Amino acid sequence: MAGNTFGTFFKLTSFGESHGSAIGGVIDGCPSGLMIDIDFIFAELRRRKTGIQDFASSRKEDDAVEFLSGIYNGRTTGTPIGFIIRNKDHRPEDYDQLKEIFRPSHGDFTYEKKYKNRDHRGGGRSSARETAVRVVGGAIAKLFLKEAGIQFMAYVSAIGPVSLEKTYGQIDFEKIEQSIVRCPDEDTTKKIEEYLDEIVKAGDTAGGQVTCVITGTPAGLGEPVFDKLQADLAKAMMSINATKGFEYGSGFESMRMRGSDHNDPFFSDQEHFGKIRTKTNWSGGIQAGISNGEDIYFNVAFKPVSTIMMDQRSVDSAGKEVLIKPGGRHDVCIVPRAVPIVEAMAALVMIDHLLRDKANK
Repeated sequence: MAGNTFGTFFKLTSFGESHGSAIGGVIDGCPSGLMIDIDFIFAELRRRKTGIQDFASSRKEDDAVEFLSGIYNGRTTGTPIGFIIRNKDHRPEDYDQLKEIFRPSHGDFTYEKKYKNRDHRGGGRSSARETAVRVVGGAIAKLFLKEAGIQFMAYVSAIGPVSLEKTYGQIDFEKIEQSIVRCPDEDTTKKIEEYLDEIVKAGDTAGGQVTCVITGTPAGLGEPVFDKLQADLAKAMMSINATKGFEYGSGFESMRMRGSDHNDPFFSDQEHFGKIRTKTNWSGGIQAGISNGEDIYFNVAFKPVSTIMMDQRSVDSAGKEVLIKPGGRHDVCIVPRAVPIVEAMAALVMIDHLLRDKANK
């Protein structure tokens, strides 16, 4: 299986399955001398954990990351950083009845066709369990980027039909983690909770949208033509389980605007020593594939979880029609848990481009 490594200068390779003994990763290209804040890494993993909200999977993993190499006396050595996260609350027997069945909208059928031998236990490699590895890699990237003044704030801006009626510039980022659904608005949070209560009672699932804001990015990051900054961000986001869409800046709304309204006029910001800035930021901090120094912001759409607590009709590997009975431990809505994953993937993109930019100078 190819395609398990992300990045060019800062590379993260992940391995492991949902119900195997462990998942893990190898980070290659991390600069030496970076102080590793273990508490911060564990805190990032806790943000992604299951078993916390009523609408999240009841699977309870402690997600205790074990570093095997690349760190000495609390600092990176510049050599590959190897780590594992052991699976302790896995129940492969929950999936015995699904061994030969193709679940609707899952990777069962496509994995079977591609590899002729799939791990049916919780989706195996295609499970969202793998994203814990990304969070570890992203946390280390964040530690490096924080020293460069680059920071990440992601939050839930919509779940189902309930949307946050505020732009990112109106958000109080301190309120994100105060909300059980990671939506930084009390009224919207309440509406989302009410909606999810309905979804839980119906045995159904819900999707939604995560908005991410990157601050402190210097102008000049990004590589035309095929390695545009937004292109790499799009690939990173679309590699996350259950993603269905990506837009940055004005996104799809830009098609309804005129050029005279959408253009970003430049000006000299005298309050910041004449720094060249844009009056609007419809560009989302990126122009011609290169960062312009403004905030980078984008949205990621997530589909409803495919496993629902309802009977579903499908077929087995022999093509015989079957009736799938609900079971197992699954999320009703993964969107709040996706927030740290979106940040992690964004951090992996930004550190890769920052190191690439330094290598070119």
